[in-house]
Amino acid sequence: MRFLPVFLLVTVSMHAQNWHLGVYGGAAAYNGDLAEKYFPAHNQTKGAVGVDLVYEYNEHFNIRGGFIYAQVAAYDKYSNNAALLERNLSFQTSISEVSILGEYNIFNLYERRFTPYVYAGLAVFHYDPYANDANNLKTFLRPLSTEGEGLPGYASSKSYSLTQPAIPLGIGFKFAISDNVRIGIEAGYRKLFTDYLDDVSGTYAAESDLLAAKGQKAVDMAYRGDETPLGSPVYPVKGAQRGNANNKDSYYTLGLHLTFRLGTANDGDGSRRGGHRYYSCPANMF
Repeated sequence: MRFLPVFLLVTVSMHAQNWHLGVYGGAAAYNGDLAEKYFPAHNQTKGAVGVDLVYEYNEHFNIRGGFIYAQVAAYDKYSNNAALLERNLSFQTSISEVSILGEYNIFNLYERRFTPYVYAGLAVFHYDPYANDANNLKTFLRPLSTEGEGLPGYASSKSYSLTQPAIPLGIGFKFAISDNVRIGIEAGYRKLFTDYLDDVSGTYAAESDLLAAKGQKAVDMAYRGDETPLGSPVYPVKGAQRGNANNKDSYYTLGLHLTFRLGTANDGDGSRRGGHRYYSCPANMF
């Protein structure tokens, strides 16, 4: 047993050249009931940062385990749609995501300097939507049951979960600075199974129900058309359209992914596992 730590150290060292440490930075935005455009202006496109560990299974296939922290936001007041301007809803949320991805490089980066690549996998993310009220005070929306979630007499028997699964999909273009350092520009999309990332999904709850169960703050945040001259001062009737429950929300990113090999790509004799040959720089530019 006393030799076990030495054995583990040697094993990790032997396989260190298979592992890369990655960092990510870029922009993030969302698509849903409050968004009409990709990467919208007016402070609705936010940032995303991340870190991951990449295992190079072979010259084409990598396995990535990672963490991303992002922020997304949207505001009806910046819409070109008259109905959304009248509704006047908004939301913001941070997103913490952990994922496991399979990445496929079209070309061998030990033979060419660049390659397109694609990835897909599974993820779990946490979010908590909020908005600033009429007095600019930060107000979390889920506890208010703005569409009657969890209230007696409403279709949703419980509030939506703040931790959800997602399917990450992405494409990118990667450049090998050397065998040990690579940089890629990638676009990632997250298919979600919830329509409440923005706290907007279906229809309005009755004003009286919200007032009795959750108080005036819930009424104020569920309908905000009375805060703008374009909207009506009258709260909508129960069942009036608030969002589109048939289209699930999503979020997406665009940024740079930089990886560093943990170890070296060369064993000293110019060869590595499986008899493949590796070089300090890719052999061919094209």
